[in-house]
Amino acid sequence: MKITKIDYAATGAFSQTITDYLCRGEQLRPFYNHFPTVEAFEAQLKEKSFSEAQRQTLHQALQEQYTSIAEVNPNVQQNIDLLQQSNTFTITTGHQLNIFTGPLYFIYKIITAINTCKQLQEKYPDYNFVPVYWMATEDHDFAEINHFNLFGKKYTWESEQTGAVGRFSTKDMEQLLAELPEAYPIFEEAYRNSKNLADATRAITHELFGAYGLVSIDGDHAGLKKALLPVIEKELTEQLSNKLVEEASAQLEELGYKPQVYSREINLFYLTDGLRERIVQEEDKYKVLNTDLSFTLEEIQQEAQEHPERFSPNVILRPLFEELILPNLAYIGGGAEVAYWFQLKKLFAAYKVAFPLLMLRNSALYISRSNANRMHKLDLQPQDLFQDYQELKKQLSAQIHEEDIDLTAQREAVAAAFAEVEKLAKEIDPTLEKAVGAEEQKAHNALQMLEKKISKARDNKHEQTFKQLENLKDKLFPGGTLQERKDNLLTYKTNNPDFIPALIEAFDPLEFKFTILEEE
Repeated sequence: MKITKIDYAATGAFSQTITDYLCRGEQLRPFYNHFPTVEAFEAQLKEKSFSEAQRQTLHQALQEQYTSIAEVNPNVQQNIDLLQQSNTFTITTGHQLNIFTGPLYFIYKIITAINTCKQLQEKYPDYNFVPVYWMATEDHDFAEINHFNLFGKKYTWESEQTGAVGRFSTKDMEQLLAELPEAYPIFEEAYRNSKNLADATRAITHELFGAYGLVSIDGDHAGLKKALLPVIEKELTEQLSNKLVEEASAQLEELGYKPQVYSREINLFYLTDGLRERIVQEEDKYKVLNTDLSFTLEEIQQEAQEHPERFSPNVILRPLFEELILPNLAYIGGGAEVAYWFQLKKLFAAYKVAFPLLMLRNSALYISRSNANRMHKLDLQPQDLFQDYQELKKQLSAQIHEEDIDLTAQREAVAAAFAEVEKLAKEIDPTLEKAVGAEEQKAHNALQMLEKKISKARDNKHEQTFKQLENLKDKLFPGGTLQERKDNLLTYKTNNPDFIPALIEAFDPLEFKFTILEEE
């Protein structure tokens, strides 16, 4: 495997917010705590406070959740047990419960967390570091997670279930499983043998990453939700998060950065089986949208005390909830995720919770041997492939010793000749000036048409070469976007069983470079 690293900015696929952050731009400095370097974790270790009681609550919840796994990998169990110790900390990434793991970047996030823990263990041997996958089980946007792309075909799970997707039964996935082009035992067994999507996703990540000690956690748990009670209280009575996030968002906008998420007056949902709806305040009542549920302040406070599991944080409060129940040092996310955490620092400060280091997950372009052969046949380098197709066509034209067709010089010569004719005509008969101008326009039009015809003839001559380029771009950038945003793990793992180990070997999480992997 040949590995090439390039700057994220060179890909043209990442926002100005992210490229500025990776360059440690001063404008963004007030919106995060420490920039993620190996050395910066020393300060974060000192700042993160996590009590023995919090550790016991976390350990008990994970033990309960892992009863859904018939045989827990010893590396996972060891990490769960280590979380009871005061010198153990987590590196966390989170993602929705996309079926069949969804786009590749889900896999990249987890590998980034695993490799970060490896590096930290080497640097700080007196501590333990546990990679954690936060399962977004309470998300209710089923349309975002009910499909995946495999070998260019979209597969969709059709279901009438509603509410938090983690609670969805997987019993109605049989039709989807029957449509698959071949058997995928890891996934089929997980979906057929689990009671819900949360358990199935835990089974899949355990099978794929259990050997690396990955711990998957489900925040939809009554014991864990108790940590959110002080936040729920302030949301209901002060609407604190909305004020602080809106302040940060306005400051970011003034600097030219577009906020990634928008805050609500109350950033909580009400959650029961089949239901996850926003809580809104209307005068002295707290109502659950699209239901008949209504509470007084005292009633909803009592509801929170007795059933904290019925209160679900939205995108604004989910990061705070995560940091309240994990001994976490860093959060790993995609570009949009990292950008929206910049809106949250004031919120963390208000609750006196250490703001984690924000890490951009590893990104990659994986070039199979067949595509690598096509690339080399076209005499292209991997980094060339990020250019626009038309720019690459020009580059190929130059490489095959043919310049881009341009008759500018000829047009200028014609213009000069007609200027002389016009001068002569005006001296003899001024009324001829318009006739000369008309003929000049005809000549220019003819040259323009000839330029297009010659260009087309040149393109036809090399049509096969350009078609190969187009096919290569389509393969490596499906739908015109990064491979990792469209393609699924099975597209690569099916043909290369060592796909995940290859990524683990290639990714350096703190280097902050885009990785190109090329099969040789």
